[in-house]
Amino acid sequence: MDWGLKNRISRILQPKTGKTVMLAVDHGYFLGPTTGLEVPRKTIAPLLPFADSLMLTRGVLRTSVDPTTSTPIVLRVSGGTSILGTLSNEGIAVAMEDAVRLNVAAVALSIFVGSPHEKETLLSLTTLIDQAYNYGIPVLAVTAVGKDMKRDSQYIGLACRIAAELGAHIVKTYYCEGFEKVVESCPVPVVIAGGKKVTEREALELSYNAIQAGASGVDMGRNIFQSENPVAMIQAVRAIVHDKASVSEAWELFAKHKNAKRPAVKQTV
Repeated sequence: MDWGLKNRISRILQPKTGKTVMLAVDHGYFLGPTTGLEVPRKTIAPLLPFADSLMLTRGVLRTSVDPTTSTPIVLRVSGGTSILGTLSNEGIAVAMEDAVRLNVAAVALSIFVGSPHEKETLLSLTTLIDQAYNYGIPVLAVTAVGKDMKRDSQYIGLACRIAAELGAHIVKTYYCEGFEKVVESCPVPVVIAGGKKVTEREALELSYNAIQAGASGVDMGRNIFQSENPVAMIQAVRAIVHDKASVSEAWELFAKHKNAKRPAVKQTV
């Protein structure tokens, strides 16, 4: 692997732990104004010091993130669909030259295994990998499976392995029962999606279970920025991912920061 690729991946996956807490705020590219992200800058600014990387679109990056930030950017480059259409019919929506101009640490694209547009999304992934390699930029593949397929270790494992086989450097997927089998059969780091909003305790349990099963981190959005206290929540997730905290310890940390008058300083890893 080239030095540039290794360097960018090491900025996302923290070298001391080999893990990451990614903050996903790319929902608007197909959902439009999302609860908690109506004004992206207001949501992102207080959370940015606690995120190992930020996953978002170029529009929100340019308009809503301070350009002096040192937080690595994972740029969503797939798009072309909305919640009103066929979500699986995405394509590459950003030129690699623009990703370079934005100084990103990685680019991200969704694949839809088992959907009517499976082939098109997989070929888009291979095209993106080829384009990104010319600039030493790693690719994160966001996996999804057809609506008629269960989100179990068989199908999630299939999607993750395909993404890795095609050359993705990191895979983002859903946690499921038997997740350790998914991680074991995928030769690149696997991070879990936060998914739909659940209670803070449930989100911490999800993070803990995934890390225990071998995940390399979380890429969490709604379960952080829609929390009753997003800053406290991201710090609690960090404790699980980087400090090996239990669910109870992370829950206590969440309560402590939630009730604190001032936000805590970002932990080092």
